[in-house]
Amino acid sequence: MIQRAAIAALLAMSMSMSGLVMAKASAMSGYKWKMRPLLVFAPSEGSASLTTQRAIVASLRPAFQDRHMVVVYIVGDTVQAELGGKPSQSAAPLRSRYGVDAGEFRVILIGKDGGEKLSSGSPIAATALFSTIDAMPMRKDETRRR
Repeated sequence: MIQRAAIAALLAMSMSMSGLVMAKASAMSGYKWKMRPLLVFAPSEGSASLTTQRAIVASLRPAFQDRHMVVVYIVGDTVQAELGGKPSQSAAPLRSRYGVDAGEFRVILIGKDGGEKLSSGSPIAATALFSTIDAMPMRKDETRRR
């Protein structure tokens, strides 16, 4: 009897955990194999690092578009996207998924395969972003096919 209860509890816990993993995996699933998300987490609009990262994106918008990038700003409780549609999740699940505290600034580059490619606690220069992307096999294929 105790053994059955233990098995039932393990099964319930397993199903609960798989749902959590699927929820985390789906955070960026709309972009997978299509776009390279650049996630910019900031505690508030007044963040100097956020202002710097926005300026980097604005100054080289065509180069970001050429690399199939979508820039997702997670600022406080708000989620906004540039160069593409925003993810279906709100700020809290995105922060949880990528391990970013509410008071923290962080920039994370996600590849088309859904994996984290680059992460920094300060703004990432366009040269660092583009050299990382341009070294990716998928990007090399994209440029060869032109």
